Amino acid sequence: MTEILREALKRVNSGETIALVTVIETKGSTPREVGAKMLVSKEGLIAGTIGGGITEARAIKEAKQALRDGKGRLLSYHLTKEEAALDEGAICGGDMMLFVDVLRPKEEIMIFGGGHIAVCLSKLAKMVGFRLVIIDDREEFASKERFPEADEIIVESIDKALKQVKITASTYVVIVTRGHLQDQEVLASVIESDAAYLGMIGSRKKNATVFQHLEEQGVSAQELKKVYAPIGMDIGAQTPEEIAVSIIAQIIQVRRVKKGII
Repeated sequence: MTEILREALKRVNSGETIALVTVIETKGSTPREVGAKMLVSKEGLIAGTIGGGITEARAIKEAKQALRDGKGRLLSYHLTKEEAALDEGAICGGDMMLFVDVLRPKEEIMIFGGGHIAVCLSKLAKMVGFRLVIIDDREEFASKERFPEADEIIVESIDKALKQVKITASTYVVIVTRGHLQDQEVLASVIESDAAYLGMIGSRKKNATVFQHLEEQGVSAQELKKVYAPIGMDIGAQTPEEIAVSIIAQIIQVRRVKKGII
C-alpha cells in the first residue's frame, strides 16, 4: 500500500490528476479486504488491485469517469456466485463498497507579467489558497521583494519560462504582460494547454485584434472561445486593485463550477 501512495504522490506532484480507489466496506466473500487500493489514470490502471475480474474492471471504468467529471464517488457492488468465481479469491459472493477519490495537483495561479495588477492579484491568490507562479523577463519586476507571496518566480523570456513550468488542469493562467504583443505570444503558447482557466488583459478591441492574428496563425475559433478576455468579472473595475478583485472573483467562480459546487 505504501508503494501505491508513493506512486500517487509522485504523479500528483508531477502535475497529473489521478483516481485512488479504496475498498471501504465488505460483506461476505470478496476478493480483497477493507483498505485495498488501486490507482487509476485516464488511460486506465496504474498500480494496485482491488481483486481483479469483473469488479475491478467496473471500478476502473467508474474511476475514469470520475476523472472526466472531476468528482469522487461511492461505488457499491454485489457479486453473485457466478461473478465471484471470476474474481480473485471470491468463492461464495458478497458485497463491496468502494470510494473513488480524485487526486489533483495543488491549484495554482500562473501570472505572466509582474506589473501593478499582478502585485495586487498575488496577495488575493494566496488568501484564497492558490499556489502562485510569477513570470516576467525583467528582474526588477519579478523579484521576491515585489512578490513575497510567490511560491515560484521565473525571470526568463516567455519561451524559456514555458519550458520550466507544467500547465495542467489545475493551472489558472493570467496574462497581464506589459504589451499586447507579449500577451499574444503567451496566449499562442498556452491556448492548447490543459489549463483550467485562461484570462487575458485588454480592451475588447485589442483582444479582437489578438484573436484575429491567432486565427491567421491557425488557432481555431473554438479554442479562442475558452479565453476570458477581457479578463475578470464585469464590475466596472478601473484601478489595479479593483481589476485584481474582478480577476480572482472570476477564477473562484470557474473553480467552483469545475468542482460542481455552482
